[in-house]
Amino acid sequence: MFSSVLRSAVRANVPRSVARTVRPSISMSPIKMTSVRMYSEHHEETFEEFTARYEKEFEEAYDLFEVQRVLNNSFSYDLKALEACRRVNDYPTAVRTFEALKHKVENKEQYQAYLDELKETRQELGIDLKEELYADEA
Repeated sequence: MFSSVLRSAVRANVPRSVARTVRPSISMSPIKMTSVRMYSEHHEETFEEFTARYEKEFEEAYDLFEVQRVLNNSFSYDLKALEACRRVNDYPTAVRTFEALKHKVENKEQYQAYLDELKETRQELGIDLKEELYADEA
């Protein structure tokens, strides 16, 4: 029954006066596309802001996972520093980066863990440790 009512409503003749009033009065014009580059401005972080940001992250760390996450983020800068040193052919600074890492960690076991983890990277970049270069002084 519903389908027959619907069919009759669709087939019914709509008076032209009603059809004209239903038509929208706004004329549509084609849209002109223009390309505009929207560059986002990147804020340069100062050393003081960088330090404050990491201090805040360490202060707000609520468990061991968060502390390790922040440490991992900060040590990842060391890896980028190593790659940059080798890219600009600054071998002494690359060796010093490992010296800085040695002083960052709490004990020898942590330092050894980093050395084990970064062994392939060191070999790939051709970086020796100070201990390896000056074995007789150590």
